[in-house]
Amino acid sequence: MAAGAAVAAAASTAPFRRPGRLPRNDRAASAGIAHVRTIGCTWGQVPTEQFGCSGVTCWRRLRDWTEADVWPQLHQVLLEELRVAGKLDLEAALQLIPL
Repeated sequence: MAAGAAVAAAASTAPFRRPGRLPRNDRAASAGIAHVRTIGCTWGQVPTEQFGCSGVTCWRRLRDWTEADVWPQLHQVLLEELRVAGKLDLEAALQLIPL
């Protein structure tokens, strides 16, 4: 999936620190971030066993990705995927915007 590749490419700029634990999977962190945004729970309520990383790790990854401007890049990749698939209808989207 190109969206996952966009996150991975932008996130790969984060420095790797030694010594310490190995960094958690970006996919696990993004799933935890989506969980918090969807459910509305706190970072401390993220089920570590379900996602493979803690809520604090998800929060730190969100912070790092925000500082690295990952989200605008991801937005562009997703829009391009929708355009290629023929699922992006700007005319319909513009009709939904109240004037």
